[in-house]
Amino acid sequence: MARPLEPNRRRSLSDPLAAALMPPPNESAADRERRLEAESEAKRVSDGIDEMLRAEKKEKRTKPEIKVLILGQSESGKSTTLKQFQLMHATAAFHADRIAWRAVIYLNLVRSVRRILDAVSPESDEAEDQETVSGRTISFTSQSSVISATRVLKYPQYRHALEPLRELEERLIRMLSSPNEDEPTHTAPRPDWSIYANGNSNTQVTVGKNGRPAPFITIPPSRTSSPLSPSTSLPSPGGSSNSSSKSKNVEVSVHHTSNWKKAFSLGNRIKSPKSAHTNEIEGWWDDPSDPVHVLNSCAQPMLALWKDPSVKQRLREKRIRVEEGSGFFLDEISRITALRYFPSDQDVLKARLKTTGVVEHSFSIADSQRRLIPWKIYDVGGARNQRHAWAPYFEDVNAIIFLAPISAFDQVLAEDPEVNRLEDSVLLWKSVVSNKLLAHVSIILFLNKVDLLQAKLKSGVRLSHHMPRYGDRPNDYENVSSYFYNKFGSIHQTFSSNKEREFKIHLTSVTDTRRTATIIQNVRDIIITVNLKNIHLM
Repeated sequence: MARPLEPNRRRSLSDPLAAALMPPPNESAADRERRLEAESEAKRVSDGIDEMLRAEKKEKRTKPEIKVLILGQSESGKSTTLKQFQLMHATAAFHADRIAWRAVIYLNLVRSVRRILDAVSPESDEAEDQETVSGRTISFTSQSSVISATRVLKYPQYRHALEPLRELEERLIRMLSSPNEDEPTHTAPRPDWSIYANGNSNTQVTVGKNGRPAPFITIPPSRTSSPLSPSTSLPSPGGSSNSSSKSKNVEVSVHHTSNWKKAFSLGNRIKSPKSAHTNEIEGWWDDPSDPVHVLNSCAQPMLALWKDPSVKQRLREKRIRVEEGSGFFLDEISRITALRYFPSDQDVLKARLKTTGVVEHSFSIADSQRRLIPWKIYDVGGARNQRHAWAPYFEDVNAIIFLAPISAFDQVLAEDPEVNRLEDSVLLWKSVVSNKLLAHVSIILFLNKVDLLQAKLKSGVRLSHHMPRYGDRPNDYENVSSYFYNKFGSIHQTFSSNKEREFKIHLTSVTDTRRTATIIQNVRDIIITVNLKNIHLM
């Protein structure tokens, strides 16, 4: 009769791990001693690794590093807020980058002028009566209003004089695609503007020498949108089907991996001297293929177009407010089209270039005891199709700066013309404050673009026409701003996963450097104090 197996032996047959850990059969005393020594050494190494991991975790927990996430819908002011942080805490780098923004500012100006030309053209009146949006036909302008519409008598002259801007827009878009960036180990040569004079502006990806896609510029598929959308414009005059008419209805965007500034830095744009016999420097103003020469030659027609009373009236009739969009430079035409124009801090803050993906910037900021604390600020895309990228940054973030553009109560999303922009901000705000992953995160709310809100209310636009719940309350800035302040504050109080967290609301215009600097300083001190308390250093 077979001898029954011992319990440990039976368990080892069904448990592979237990079987592997059991001493081998017929183990000698010497083998047993060597085995125990090996196991002891393995345990010592394992314990050492565990101790290193614990120490690393403790150091990370006690190290006063601060991570801030800037959230909000597209065109809410996130990038401008980040630029303000850079201007305050990385001033030298910010100033070194200013010249690189020249091409972006030129593009912003050109697109504004082209949008006005499209809006005041006689052809746009015929096409405006009915437009298709999301499969439905919506009438924006009645037939009677078309008949009585203000006519811009000088439109043919404007269109002829500003025709060079059509090609310049395409050149600027191709220029920002930065074809030399696939060689990051080499200093970028001074750009040859003439190479951008021809080519297909719809090309979106350039393959580098290493076989990987070079940094690229994205032009999304064209779509019809509401005239209230701040990022869109009407069709090209005469129904033109060229690439420019396809691209100007959508916003230009650059992927965050694109180092587009490199080719347009100061060192690549200025050479010195012109000759051995003079101290005069040679700059972009001496390059006949530089875009500034086209802009300079079109400066007077652009000024005339923008100052034309009939143009202003036609824009009002169409409810088009180009001054509310990001990248508005029409009041600075003479200065920006000058041959030796150099962007100011304020120009860079106002310039608009949409970046897709998550952009990270690092700073070292001193606290009240003059200790340098590393900061990482993440600017993430705010368009609906980019919000999925937010969640991975929620885990160890210290604070969130959320921007809600309260001037946008009468606008719709560029990506969905049936959704009101402010309502979208409200829903987005509710989802952020109620997120349990962010329960212990400090939140600072910027109710942004108050300057545009003031101008809009003074012009007669009534909030109650777009948000009926406002009722018959006074339509002035003090009452409207208080309404939004209380509305967003009550959402936090009602839906927040942690009502005791550090929470502040600021009415802001983040393009206002002096006012924003004070706000950022207060925000910075709050975030640092809360972070130090959390790691028990205060």
